[in-house]
Amino acid sequence: MPTKSDPARLDVRKTYKLYVGGAFPRSESGRSYVVNDARGKFLANASQASRKDGRDAVVAARKAFGGWSAKTAYNRGQVLYRIAEVMEGRHEQFSAEVAASEGLSISKARAAVDASIDRWVWYAGWADKLAQVVGSSNPVAGPYFDFSLPEATGVVAVLAPQDSSLLGLTSVIAPVIVSGNTAVVVTSFERPLPAVTLGEVMATSDVPGGVVNILTGSATEIGPWLAGHLDVNAIDLAGVEDHDEATAMEAAAAENLKRVRRPAVEDWTESPGLSRLTQYLELKTVWHPIGI
Repeated sequence: MPTKSDPARLDVRKTYKLYVGGAFPRSESGRSYVVNDARGKFLANASQASRKDGRDAVVAARKAFGGWSAKTAYNRGQVLYRIAEVMEGRHEQFSAEVAASEGLSISKARAAVDASIDRWVWYAGWADKLAQVVGSSNPVAGPYFDFSLPEATGVVAVLAPQDSSLLGLTSVIAPVIVSGNTAVVVTSFERPLPAVTLGEVMATSDVPGGVVNILTGSATEIGPWLAGHLDVNAIDLAGVEDHDEATAMEAAAAENLKRVRRPAVEDWTESPGLSRLTQYLELKTVWHPIGI
């Protein structure tokens, strides 16, 4: 029988699909596009998501929102930590994909994967601490207790960074979902492969279907439609590199008063801080009378 080293054996090529609602469909349009490595050498064919795929992803994210946001913060932290565990077991695969996608040496790619895994752990640790740090007991003049508590804002569209295929991707997804939001993510167009593998990790790491939905394709095509979608509550424009496109998407987002995170030059290796965590939270204030 042929062995793995036998030249007569054909490679088992991977099919890169979308990740929507916990499943791996091809684009409904039937389109795909060529993904090359940093030197222009062919790597794979990736599905090119359409606006219809985006609509399906929003439906899946909205359906998952109630259950995910209702989970205890401690449980969500466990799920994020589980993502890190599964990524650790697929370290070599992620390292190879990051190296090919970004043109890094294997040692630098491994360091980027390490940082990505560590970032999932970092955000997991914040899951059950947000309420204490962001919430408050407010001083009021009257016989009342007055508490302000953070709640997830809803469905968040994320246009992932174009340059950082895994660490940047992790840095924009993790803060969205740790607080109970659900996400529709459009990957880097030129570097989508680590994102597809991350979808496979999501599917095997206790993340409920629909909490994260990953679309490979063009943010220029899908982004404006997501910005104007009335069932999307917030949008992160991290991956939009054209100023005019970002301005147009921000204007479209105003249709239903979405929260918008504007694109900015970011060093993904730096400590992320809390700004992305608090960006997608609402504060609910509860009044309760004293002595009744």
